Amino acid sequence: MSLRTTLPTPNMFETVGAGIAPSAFAVTDLVTRAIAAVGVELAGFMTATGLAAAPSVVVDQRLATLWGKYSFRPDGWEMPNLWDDLAGVYKTQDGWIRLHTNLPHHRSAALATLTCAPTRSAVSATLRRLSADAVERDIHAAGGVAAALRSPESWANHPQGQALAQEPSISWQRPRVVKARSLENATEQRPLKGLRVLDLTRVLAGPIATRALAGLGAEVLRIDPPGWDEPGVIPDIALGKSMATLDLKTPQGRARLSDLLAEADVLVHGYRPGALAALGFGPDALDALAPNRVEVTLNAYGWTGPWALRRGFDSLVQMSCGINHRGRAWANKTEPHPLPFQALDHATGYLMAAAVLSALTQAQTHAPIGTAHLSLARTALELTQLSPHATGPEILDWVDSDFTPAVEQTSWGPGHRLHSPLSVGQTQLKWTRPAVACGSHPASWPSAPAT
Repeated sequence: MSLRTTLPTPNMFETVGAGIAPSAFAVTDLVTRAIAAVGVELAGFMTATGLAAAPSVVVDQRLATLWGKYSFRPDGWEMPNLWDDLAGVYKTQDGWIRLHTNLPHHRSAALATLTCAPTRSAVSATLRRLSADAVERDIHAAGGVAAALRSPESWANHPQGQALAQEPSISWQRPRVVKARSLENATEQRPLKGLRVLDLTRVLAGPIATRALAGLGAEVLRIDPPGWDEPGVIPDIALGKSMATLDLKTPQGRARLSDLLAEADVLVHGYRPGALAALGFGPDALDALAPNRVEVTLNAYGWTGPWALRRGFDSLVQMSCGINHRGRAWANKTEPHPLPFQALDHATGYLMAAAVLSALTQAQTHAPIGTAHLSLARTALELTQLSPHATGPEILDWVDSDFTPAVEQTSWGPGHRLHSPLSVGQTQLKWTRPAVACGSHPASWPSAPAT
């Protein structure tokens, strides 16, 4: 038994469903394998804990692809727009750049750097006079996020691309022996029932990881800053979770987080190196508060190299590492061409959930585990190494039969959720709590876990 570090191979699971997402890359294969990683590790956990004997793992590749697009269809209302009006790809003097302005402080940093009116036309006119690399550098220096278009060859020769190539998909650091808590109420259908998962992640991979764990029965408590919102994605990723807020800049907020950590089995976070320590929750403090925790974390560009601290998102990593450059040629377009959905986020999220399950299984044997480190850019490298030559009907949109008949009453209105893309023996992903808005619950563990 060993901790997972790679995507599973096709002989480790069964695939059903038909179709592929149209792309220069094997995005359907990537998300299918990442979901399979959850299944393979869940099967190992269930076998180790006596819940089932080597259950088979089945992934529906059509549903896996559709979950990558959006998992929820509203009934009688419309989802909020996913993107800010300034976000997107722009021509520069010497190439192309993507701005990511969904968060107010990132929008402010971009506008402060460009010193232009807050309109798309003004931003476009300004960027046409500037160098893509210079704008990327200056926006990041101002606390924002942006990415210049790079070719695969340019990325391979970039210091960050070279550093990334030496990292595994999942890197386990700071090994320690933990005492696994018995999940007395776990069943084959709800194998993680009673497991407490503290979610300190936001857009998008981390919440996908904790959504998957909630679908297996875990109690997931997500903590956001006061006033935080992600209106375009929360209905998709808040499924199955308790949603609370804490101001970690205050002593009261940090004290409450300490209490939650002391009772958590799993910690999932996306803080940059040093950020948790600055709040008083560095590795030594976490070891004292929660010595038996399973911990998984992620970042954008990898954990070594000059960009290890760089902020980023799926759409930006696609620009940096050559995906949009190759996509442009495949689509016969002049501007950068993205993946059909944010596959790096989704695949990384499922691999994070698989890492949690891998560590939980390892803990059953009293063997050392560590903190699992993943990154969007390392997952991008996995994608570029998969063969893109699979054939099948194109998966372009939902049909009614893709959805469960049950109505989910969210904070925004009713709708329907996609069927589970994963089966492990008698287990499927199933959520008993609907998606709700940020801050809908108190910052405490529910008195009774979801059934």
